[in-house]
Amino acid sequence: MTETLEDRFPPKPSLRDIMALPTDQLVGRMSVGIDHFDPRVCELDNESIDRAWLPEAGVGRWPIRVLLGHCADAELVWAHRIRRIVAEERPTLALWDEHAFIDGGIYGCTEGSNIRPPIGGDLAMIHTTRAWGLALLNQLDEDQWNREGLHPDRGPVSVHKISAYFCWHLEHHAWHLNAKVHTMLGPMPEPETCGDGGCGSASCGCKH
Repeated sequence: MTETLEDRFPPKPSLRDIMALPTDQLVGRMSVGIDHFDPRVCELDNESIDRAWLPEAGVGRWPIRVLLGHCADAELVWAHRIRRIVAEERPTLALWDEHAFIDGGIYGCTEGSNIRPPIGGDLAMIHTTRAWGLALLNQLDEDQWNREGLHPDRGPVSVHKISAYFCWHLEHHAWHLNAKVHTMLGPMPEPETCGDGGCGSASCGCKH
């Protein structure tokens, strides 16, 4: 039997499981943010970042530059929606067309586009926006978590439901990004250690 990426990777995140998390566990899970991404993505050259993928690769078709740009925009959508719901009375939430963002060339990687946004900006935006949104979530009481906005397609959605969805969304795309990096660079190397005694450094893989 041929081994697949899913045999070597952790399972893809489950939207149902994340939706079922109580608020404290959801906030803790959301705090991971860009740490879900394989850090070696920052070592890739432009050709690798802009590489399109065939369906049979099993890692998603979007180039890494598109994937990270999309994730950055999605975090902005999440933060804006929860702030509106907390502040306004059952606001009608605006839709966004993710495919128009891609086809419009704002992430590059499309024919005729001369835009090539650095992925460092996307990573910084994801990190900062997630931290900004979590600073609000950490202060909400139960009633505020249950406040709702009106999604044009999904109907009433609460702060909890929106936050759980975008928690899953980032992890879902991180799985595909990591699969792409793994395909190009191989497995993540084990961290170097300083010996059995350990040095006490948080960045070291030794025992401490």
